Amino acid sequence: MRTRVYVDGFNLYYGALKGTPYKWLDLVKLAYQLLPPGYSVTKLKYFTARVSGIPDAGAPARQQAYLSALATLPEVEVIRGLFSPRTSGGP
Repeated sequence: MRTRVYVDGFNLYYGALKGTPYKWLDLVKLAYQLLPPGYSVTKLKYFTARVSGIPDAGAPARQQAYLSALATLPEVEVIRGLFSPRTSGGP
């Protein structure tokens, strides 16, 4: 069965990968491991926003290196959005 996969990069990183050695994750291979036999990944859309260089000045370069690596996978499409940090205190 043909399958499309949607990945929220922010939630993937902060919910599962931060603080682990698994940051260079091949998302297509992961999708195949999670899908039942007979399923094929026809498209994987990876949604992300640019990371800030605060407090880690190297973060934007590492993110760009990962996005460049993902771009070599024919099934992957990177969708760039904007990140709006929440402020505490309410309206």
